[in-house]
Amino acid sequence: MPATFPRDRLFLIAGPCVVEGDELMFRVGDHLARLAERVPGGIIFKASFDKANRSNAGAARGPGLDAGLEALARVRARTGLPILTDVHLPEQCAPAAAVADVLQIPAFLCRQTDLLEAAGATGKPVNVKKGQWMHPEGLTGAVAKVRGAHAAAQGRSAGPCDVAVTERGTFFGYGDLVVDMRSFARMREACDAPVIFDATHSVQRPGMGAGGASGGAREFVPPLAMAACAAGADGLFLETHPEPERSPSDGPNMIPLDGLDRVVEKCVAAWELARR
Repeated sequence: MPATFPRDRLFLIAGPCVVEGDELMFRVGDHLARLAERVPGGIIFKASFDKANRSNAGAARGPGLDAGLEALARVRARTGLPILTDVHLPEQCAPAAAVADVLQIPAFLCRQTDLLEAAGATGKPVNVKKGQWMHPEGLTGAVAKVRGAHAAAQGRSAGPCDVAVTERGTFFGYGDLVVDMRSFARMREACDAPVIFDATHSVQRPGMGAGGASGGAREFVPPLAMAACAAGADGLFLETHPEPERSPSDGPNMIPLDGLDRVVEKCVAAWELARR
């Protein structure tokens, strides 16, 4: 069975920020299924059933656990793509793992022991995002929690835990993030895990958008993503939407769907060139 997070081929996690209606989900999923033929390590479809960390109390959060997982299952059945979704509470992990191929721990929750252990105990691959306040080596404890719970739940006969870590920028002053390109090598060595670069959220400007929502600067996504590929990232995380300005969340950071292919092609070329 191929690795979920290969180290010898660039892979991509992509999709809308949050689960929306079937028409949009299928449109994005079909596009990504076609694009996957040009991504050496394949594509994992991503969408969140709940955005539990919105800036404003009245902001749209998504359809919730049951309806969101049903929608993701339909995308998986239609496209054949593996599915990734965020989990925010320990009790969400088991039902999410029954549908999703990969569970993701949001950056703000990367030190929540019960959540990390519940995700690891499912036996599913887990992607842990590095908190915006943490140094690269600071994620080793989170990875150990996932691996420990995996081993305890699966027993001695279980294979190694399939876990990846994600760089998503570090707070720099108020309302801005920076990306230290040394993080990929440092996190890989410290965590002994594949390293992903979340270009979408690294250009986010938390709380700096209209009405206190998060803003962003999507024009920096392509150069940062290519730089990360050259600096040693194993995979990329890119949110995309046919009309980012109409996305319920993270629109300013997202790549328009009709521009995604060109960005990904450049990143694949940069990744391969850096490893010749």
